[in-house]
Amino acid sequence: MDFWVYFAAKPLFWVILTTSVFIFACWVNRRANGSPLLHPVLVSMFIIIVFLVFTGTDYKTYFEGAQFIHFLIGPATVALAVPLFDHFKRIREMWLSIFIACFTGALVAMVSVLLVAMMFGLPDELLLTLAPKSVTTPIAIGIAEKIGGITSMAAGFVLITGAMGCLMAPFVFRVLGIKDDAVKGFALGLAAHGFGTASAFEMSALAGAFAGLAMGITGLMTAFLVPVVVAVLGIG
Repeated sequence: MDFWVYFAAKPLFWVILTTSVFIFACWVNRRANGSPLLHPVLVSMFIIIVFLVFTGTDYKTYFEGAQFIHFLIGPATVALAVPLFDHFKRIREMWLSIFIACFTGALVAMVSVLLVAMMFGLPDELLLTLAPKSVTTPIAIGIAEKIGGITSMAAGFVLITGAMGCLMAPFVFRVLGIKDDAVKGFALGLAAHGFGTASAFEMSALAGAFAGLAMGITGLMTAFLVPVVVAVLGIG
């Protein structure tokens, strides 16, 4: 037991564990032909949760050790500007359509989930946690923290939303006859945030660029819209 306590207190242990688990999860996902149900993030999350429960380690201890990886989410998001720059000319030509689509998507995502949750009589704390579920994890956690939601659950809802978006996207694209990578990427980034952006980059750099753009703009708009929507619906 003393042996475990020693390692649990070392930040490097949690960084190595998280990285190793993610590499294994990527291997599992490749073996499953890239199935969204076995997305590396979901598989990693499941394995780490089981590990923490089995060892009796609380989340705070784990996060303090692995927070360097959490820090890297910011630079990784900013790095999405590189493919955006490569396709800036096309983006500039479509700026109005992009703005309207992001605004509409962010608003519908919030209002729809809140109205459904209110129909089931969920408490205000859960409603506030669900509101930012369609944006990337760092933004969702920040929004949930500011409006009084549960940050850990908000991150979980974000992961579920992303996985569902990636799972349903191919079917939606086939039904609607969408073949343009820019449109596919934009839809994935808007509806499935980081998960969708990762999937879009597997299609092409163009799809990834538009996915990153949609994810960023939708996250920004959501941060401004959530307090307004919450106030209008009388939540909190």
